Amino acid sequence: MAEIKDPENTILMELKDGQVVIELLPDVAPQHVERMKQLARDGAYDNVAFHRVIDGFMAQTGDVQHANMEQDYNPGRAGTGGSQYPDLPAEFSKLPHDRGTLGAARSQNPNSANSQFFINFSDNHFLNGQYTVYGRVIEGVDHVDAITRGEPPASPDRMISVKVAADA
Repeated sequence: MAEIKDPENTILMELKDGQVVIELLPDVAPQHVERMKQLARDGAYDNVAFHRVIDGFMAQTGDVQHANMEQDYNPGRAGTGGSQYPDLPAEFSKLPHDRGTLGAARSQNPNSANSQFFINFSDNHFLNGQYTVYGRVIEGVDHVDAITRGEPPASPDRMISVKVAADA
């Protein structure tokens, strides 16, 4: 088990193959970290599909509006929605998009991130300075690697549950 230094800023994500432990980076992107914790505490991320998974690139999820596989799942709209909360301003930093980092998904507008995020399968440094990095996988990256590929996947995987470690 990974050493959890700050349970209030650690996410426990349950996938089909096991648990993924994510260290959040509140010193780097405080608003994005707070949003992820808020949505986790709301239970909004539970059963949300990985709607865009590109081999060698990243796995995208977090559309709580259209991608909940237990409630009004719409594969045609998955990836177009957000949450009931307002969009977030970009919190760009010098942190690189390395393998296992979390990036905030957004539209063309840099200040349009809301609930969606992606986990990098590899070092994707061409994204540096363009998408907010606000966390990193510290355990279970092999479970992330096992997520079913596709845009969208024919039979998508989901986040079974997402919790703040302090609440678990």
